[in-house]
Amino acid sequence: MTTQGWEPEGAVVELEYQPTTADFAEALNARAKISRSGRMQRKLLILMPALAVLMGITIASGRHGPGAPVWVGLIAVMLTVVLTPWLQARQLYRFAVRQGTCRTVVRETGIEVATDHSTMIVRWPMVPRYRETPHLFVLFSGDKQATGVTMLPKRGVRGPEELDLLRSVLDRNVQRL
Repeated sequence: MTTQGWEPEGAVVELEYQPTTADFAEALNARAKISRSGRMQRKLLILMPALAVLMGITIASGRHGPGAPVWVGLIAVMLTVVLTPWLQARQLYRFAVRQGTCRTVVRETGIEVATDHSTMIVRWPMVPRYRETPHLFVLFSGDKQATGVTMLPKRGVRGPEELDLLRSVLDRNVQRL
């Protein structure tokens, strides 16, 4: 895969993969750990059960507790917070599957991702940080919300030595989180 003006300089790692819903869910989970909104959602996940326990204690102590609408609202918010990443992953997958197989080349100058219908070049300044997860390398844009996300599934490389080479290219060019 070559693009005019995109010359290899040093290490080159090629990946080929079809994104999965699990890939997107894992990438979104990694993003949630570093973005402001993700941290707020995590706090909500802690706060909501604590609130439910307090409401239960109030009722158990014989005091008048909150009515059914409050309980339904609390459960609805908890389900929304828990299910949103999975629903987002499904939506992203539906878009990605129409793009076909991803063929990605990682170089010292950046990343080139080509599908059956598009090609995109991402230079390192656009994704200055990354996180390694069990199945992915997830690269993030530099803004507080980590709006831009690029995922590189580990299964896309040809072997363990390529995986180590990919990790070293990333470590030289972007900040590991």
